[in-house]
Amino acid sequence: MKLTGAEIILECLLEQGVDTVFGYPGGSVLNIYDALYKYSDKIRHILTAHEQGASHAADGYARSTGRTGVVIATSGPGATNLVTGLATANMDSVPVVAITGNVGCSALGLDSFQEVDITGVTIPITKHNYIVKDINKLADTIREAFYLANSGRKGPVLIDVPKDVTAAICEYTAQKPAPIPVENHTTTHELERAVAMMMEAKRPFIYTGGGVIASEASEPVLELVNRMDAPVSSSLMGQGSFDNTDPRYMGMLGMHGTVTAAKAIAECDLFIGLGTRFSDRVIGDKATFAKNAKILQIDIDPAEVNKNIAVDLALIGDVKAVLEQLLPLLPQQEHTQWMEQIQSWKKEYPLVMTAEDPEAVTPQDIIQTLDELTHGDAIITTEVGQHQMWAAQFYQFRHPRSFISSGGLGTMGYGFGAAMGAQVGNPDKRVINIAGDGSFHMNCNELVTAYKFQIPMIEMLFNNNVLGMVRQWQRLFYDRRFSQTTLDRGTDYMLLAQAYHIKGLRITKKSDIRPVLEEALSLHEPVLIECVIDRDINVLPMVPPGADVSKPITHITIEEKEGGAQS
Repeated sequence: MKLTGAEIILECLLEQGVDTVFGYPGGSVLNIYDALYKYSDKIRHILTAHEQGASHAADGYARSTGRTGVVIATSGPGATNLVTGLATANMDSVPVVAITGNVGCSALGLDSFQEVDITGVTIPITKHNYIVKDINKLADTIREAFYLANSGRKGPVLIDVPKDVTAAICEYTAQKPAPIPVENHTTTHELERAVAMMMEAKRPFIYTGGGVIASEASEPVLELVNRMDAPVSSSLMGQGSFDNTDPRYMGMLGMHGTVTAAKAIAECDLFIGLGTRFSDRVIGDKATFAKNAKILQIDIDPAEVNKNIAVDLALIGDVKAVLEQLLPLLPQQEHTQWMEQIQSWKKEYPLVMTAEDPEAVTPQDIIQTLDELTHGDAIITTEVGQHQMWAAQFYQFRHPRSFISSGGLGTMGYGFGAAMGAQVGNPDKRVINIAGDGSFHMNCNELVTAYKFQIPMIEMLFNNNVLGMVRQWQRLFYDRRFSQTTLDRGTDYMLLAQAYHIKGLRITKKSDIRPVLEEALSLHEPVLIECVIDRDINVLPMVPPGADVSKPITHITIEEKEGGAQS
């Protein structure tokens, strides 16, 4: 049958199982939006307040559902407003397909109104991108984009379509999506070497990253942990890949990891990294990282092997596929003394926030109460800053795809859009975005989207009136010169919520926490909770950039007259 380019785009989305897109209309995508009007019974469109919010929503949708997120934007500023969202998805290996409009083919390269070379702009921050100038190539390009976004190491793909291509007409024939192959490049010899390393180990350390979640490998990872009799730590992106309530879980490793994980990395003799790229925030000083251990890395991306740290053996492939080959070869191990040592450290070095005032609100109290009331079954999204680390430290993630946050890029303003996308993709789940007041102001306009579409997410705003993480670094490394980190904006968040027709609640003292959270969770509408906290609550433990991750700072002096940090 003959269809317009715009109709072909939507038919191809339906081929891929897409039922929801996020976006913002404009001149160059008018044909697409006209087609969306006709397809409104098949594809739901969520109109955000800003294209960046749409890109983050597509990202959150993808991370929480395991499906491909789709975002649409017009040419010029509409397309460039997607850049931060695409870079975020690229750093964290999230399958997103962005469809942008452009000026007509004859107007390209002439600095036409709202013309931008978006494919040139996004080359470094997408897995691949296209500009489609021939309508006969449009359908296959879209199919290929979805395939690329989901094959190998997942990531965002952009398709730029000039306006005249969306108006042109050609023959369209529906196709089923091509199956995504499971990549596994390991050899029998490599598997045998890995098993030998595991059997020789007396003090193994298993570390799970975002690749475990992407490959749906939580069950074989649990079997590996059982078979190895080993403790587990997870990266920020790996939260939920292993049940945090399991006694073998040690917490995060790295810049804001637990003391237990820090001590274990210093003493282990085998470090097994599963679906992790060994980021600088995890390894710190390369010379001291797991200095007494052999390192085994299992990851789908060969480019990440020996990039940030040298490894003794790498198994290249999908984590689930590799483990399913490896586990039958691995006999049951026992490390009683080592596991007893881990439990001893966990008891000796718990994560605890203290406050002089017994009625003072601490993030730990709020997040742990939230965990209790939701039974650890909520989807938690975050912005970037101190609150992000508190969420990872104090909420007990039990399931994959329950923690949604910007890891590699560290994108402030990410969480609200991501929460909307996660809620739309998981209508039966409670979704809570944990934010700081700095991040909140970057995309607070998306309150209007939550209201318009009645997206029943909870926005939990930690208000300390400062850029807390930057202030923490200024305290430690810049002799307390708090340059431009005290906000003093005077925002009345309850009036702001009212202006957007959003239910507003406040937590100002400890006794408020439970009743406010219970009320918010009882509602099936968007809610904004302002949590007033002290500006000098810090994220601890902390490892300075490039320092030995086995020696974290566990105390920071607050008194102005005393300066510095104490370990």
